[in-house]
Amino acid sequence: MGIHSNSIFLLFSIALSFLLSTSTAVDTISANQTLKDGRTIVSQGGMFELGFFSLQNSKNRYLGIWYKKISVFTVVWIANRETPITDTSGEFEVSKNGNLVLLSGGNTLIWSSNSTVSDQNLNPVVQLLESGNLVVWDTSSTKRSLIWQSFDYFGDTLLPGMKFGKDFKTGRERYSISWKSPDDPSPGRYMFWVDTNGYPQIKHSEGQVLLSRLGPWNGLGFSGLPIEVPNPIYKSYFVVNQKEIYYKYELLSSVVQRIHFTWDGRTLQMHWIERTQEWVVYADIDADICGHYAICGPYGSCNIDKRPPCSCIKGFEPRIPEEWKASDWSSGCQRKTPLNCESGDGFQRISGVKLPDTQRSWYNLSMTLGECEMACREKCNCTAYANIDIRNGGSGCLLWFDKLMDIRKYDVDQDLYIRIAASELAKEDEQNGVMTIVLLTSSAVLLLFAIAYACRKKKKRLLKKEKGNRYGIDKKNTSVQIEDLDELPFFSLREVAKATDNFNINNKIGEGGFGPVYKGVLDDGRDVAVKRLSETSQQGLDEFKNEVVCIAKLQHRNLVKLLGYCTHGNELILIYEYMANKSLDSFLFDEIKCLMLDWPQRFHIIHGMARGILYLHQDSRLQIIHRDLKAGNILLDADMNPKISDFGIARKFIGFDNAAKTKKVVGTYGYISPEYAVHGRFSTKSDVFSFGVLVLEIVSGKKNREFSHEDHRDNLLGHAWRLYKGDRSIELMSSSLRNSCIMSEVLRSIHVGLLCVQHHAEDRPTMLSVVLMLVSESVLPPPRQPAFFTGDRESYCELDVEASVDECTITQLYKNKSLKKNHAKLKTKRSSLKSRRAPGLLDDGRSRLSETSQQWLDEFTNEVLCIVKLQHQNLMKLLGYCIHGNELILIYEYMANKSLDSFLFGWTLFKALLPHFMETRSLMLDWPQSFHIIKGMARGIHYLHQDSRLQIIHRDLKAGNLLLDGDMNPKNIRFWPCSNVCRNRCHG
Repeated sequence: MGIHSNSIFLLFSIALSFLLSTSTAVDTISANQTLKDGRTIVSQGGMFELGFFSLQNSKNRYLGIWYKKISVFTVVWIANRETPITDTSGEFEVSKNGNLVLLSGGNTLIWSSNSTVSDQNLNPVVQLLESGNLVVWDTSSTKRSLIWQSFDYFGDTLLPGMKFGKDFKTGRERYSISWKSPDDPSPGRYMFWVDTNGYPQIKHSEGQVLLSRLGPWNGLGFSGLPIEVPNPIYKSYFVVNQKEIYYKYELLSSVVQRIHFTWDGRTLQMHWIERTQEWVVYADIDADICGHYAICGPYGSCNIDKRPPCSCIKGFEPRIPEEWKASDWSSGCQRKTPLNCESGDGFQRISGVKLPDTQRSWYNLSMTLGECEMACREKCNCTAYANIDIRNGGSGCLLWFDKLMDIRKYDVDQDLYIRIAASELAKEDEQNGVMTIVLLTSSAVLLLFAIAYACRKKKKRLLKKEKGNRYGIDKKNTSVQIEDLDELPFFSLREVAKATDNFNINNKIGEGGFGPVYKGVLDDGRDVAVKRLSETSQQGLDEFKNEVVCIAKLQHRNLVKLLGYCTHGNELILIYEYMANKSLDSFLFDEIKCLMLDWPQRFHIIHGMARGILYLHQDSRLQIIHRDLKAGNILLDADMNPKISDFGIARKFIGFDNAAKTKKVVGTYGYISPEYAVHGRFSTKSDVFSFGVLVLEIVSGKKNREFSHEDHRDNLLGHAWRLYKGDRSIELMSSSLRNSCIMSEVLRSIHVGLLCVQHHAEDRPTMLSVVLMLVSESVLPPPRQPAFFTGDRESYCELDVEASVDECTITQLYKNKSLKKNHAKLKTKRSSLKSRRAPGLLDDGRSRLSETSQQWLDEFTNEVLCIVKLQHQNLMKLLGYCIHGNELILIYEYMANKSLDSFLFGWTLFKALLPHFMETRSLMLDWPQSFHIIKGMARGIHYLHQDSRLQIIHRDLKAGNLLLDGDMNPKNIRFWPCSNVCRNRCHG
């Protein structure tokens, strides 16, 4: 009996040990399985483990991946880094449609992979690979397919095999954000990413402040780091092609290696040493002072082996010597001798340096060094050039078009050729003989350039003669008058193709209903966005004309700037200023990037949008209803200033005729007002509705149309309304704003947003009221029920609405036209002028400078430069000018009611002779008219100071310089002593 019992116990022990060993080897989870807290899965080779864990000084529970074979607990990836679980009730599973979910307490959703697949026959399986990659496979067929992988969603660790960069096909950017602290894995202050503007490079920032960067990849490694010689441990790759740009490294041996982006902003390459059982720092990328971004300023070079480390490049000198003496080198260096492109500049070779910041650069992977030099010589704004790849004697071309930033001395076999004045080269005694050859060569090049330039100008003149006939854009076309386009620079197709590298797919930054958008660099080095009509687009000439006419004459800092256009054959192309931060939706609805938008920035964006829309509705001469305001059409410049874009379906209106009806409803689901969606009626209140949706999206970080809540089926507007009615509006705010929000501003923004999305158009405020409500602290009226709110019923109804045009981001360029101080002509756009005599005006309405006037050509030029680019209904419109001999003449629009002082005070002579007449004239100004004039003056001055791109201090505001048109609208005039100031300055 004992022997029998022992046998049974032995068999049971063997079976149990077999089961335990089998369970520890499991590396998959099926759709019908749940991984609970306390259980784990292990990769097939035992390198990595997935499960629930807590950090050293925290009781919070996280689901993550860590090294299994390493004694020091090292986490490499966390699913719920922002939303920890406070107890051990966590459960991890994969749904039947392939979506990974992390639950707490059985039903509370903590995290989701959002990887749902609609296939009904899906058989999803989760697997932890030996590389540390958690993947979801579809195993319904013999050949399994990938649904989702953790390698696409970085934490603070870069493992071998991870692609660090951007996938242009999917639009996914793979970047890393540090932990907040060693015990808090939520997103911290530091970000590491691949900047694809110009030639790609890896950058490191703290918030909006750039801390450091790796120089561009030179074929053997990053410029400014030691050359990675072939070794038996690992191999690095930097891939640049039409589909993707990324950095990756792969292990060649059994060594354990990782790149760790630490919580305090360091970038460490680390190796595990089995003998000592510890991680060893193999490389600290930003270990010395020269690793700090642009520590020596423009044209300065940092050398860690010198004290002080900063010096100017040869041919340059400190820009502010006093600061350099105090060891503050941030102001950088300036040229000893200015460049003179026409007489010929030279290039100074500097060896053994980290190449400058390539954000504003242009590159070609196939050009030779000689071709690269020629390309740089042809562009006067080209500041330097170099080979991209240093292997096999060098290949590729890299051109810089801005100040050279972040140069450091490094022992690397790579040359940088910096443009300097020819006279500076002549000062070098050892180069006297070479200088003659350089001058002769330069002369020959300049001669060829002059010939090519002359041919190009001749061809351009021919193109401009023909441009009016393309697409019916001529004087006979009443829908788009030729003068509307003549005010806007015309670009030939050749210029556009050259700027975009023949519409290279690598330069593509987006695509929408109109067609693809490319980033381009003009000959003068400015970045532009080029929007090209697609052959498959349902839009065409009408939308093209509409956008040109609507936006060409608008001037406001919160409107995107149209810089030019191109028409050639079937090509319709628009050129815009480039917006470095793309569109608002790319930040707002991205779970990582949204963390970069704190509350002050979001409130600033709300203010900017409101001022831009107010300008469109009320303050511009060409009043506009946009009709497609949405997060994708709000672009952000480098300083995160909002710019309204995409005027393809906008409508003009005149005066109080600000409403219309259409049978063709166009726009974007979630942003269009109910009266427009259902009945086709649109007005300025339609834009107000869209603005309200945007405000609620900015506060919540959620899309209106895609919003869902477990307790009801309302959209975002309905949810915000429910919270407001329950006095819980603050719950709408995104959790990422908790540390930066100002409670009163958030609640006021939500309140204003709800007022804007009220169901009835007449209940919604005007944009002027919206701007005042945002900047004041007055009591707001209670909002009524928002549109599309149906209580417990379905929040959305199917509407026959055409998809929004041009979902992609756009950015732009502008050709500045300088005013010559000699005999110049300006085209007069008006066919006739009023022929009434007024004090100080000629019979045809011209303002003429008298021979005894103390205001000479400089003041005359100042007035033209100040006012010619201003567009506001409360500013006098300058129609043209004339310079002939001693004659200085300005042509303005005619003001029927003369100046304000003629109503307020009367003319001295008329007061004496006709007192009764002047008393009667003053009585013509009742209080409503006076208040209307006060408000108009205020809006005009506000536009000059803050909203125009060219900020102006008038310096001579008085009743005599305020003219009144036929409807008693005030107009500012006389900009003789005005001052043009830079933005962010408030005195001169």
